[in-house]
Amino acid sequence: MTATATLQRTDAETLHRKITGEHSPIIINALPRDSYLAKHIPGSINIPAENAEMAKEVIPYMDAEIIVYCANSDCDASPNLAQKLEEMGYTNVSDFEEGLAGWRQAGYELTGTDV
Repeated sequence: MTATATLQRTDAETLHRKITGEHSPIIINALPRDSYLAKHIPGSINIPAENAEMAKEVIPYMDAEIIVYCANSDCDASPNLAQKLEEMGYTNVSDFEEGLAGWRQAGYELTGTDV
């Protein structure tokens, strides 16, 4: 069984509740920097899937709650990044599989230059 098959997943409502709660998780946009700047979930940071090692510089705690996302459920950047983070030793990683499309469809706002 691959790490992707066992990857924790979350949905827009759960993510929104966590973001607006007392202890917000670290939200990571796994898309390239240009895509992140164009539109992203407010409060998220950008670590492109191919640059997973950047996480070590910005997320020192291996047990931090991390939720990764990308464009939509057809995009593989967030599950790829989530798997890499798990391989690096992060223990509390989830994938918001529906990504930007699911966030917008649930009625939540995005931020960025193209919003």
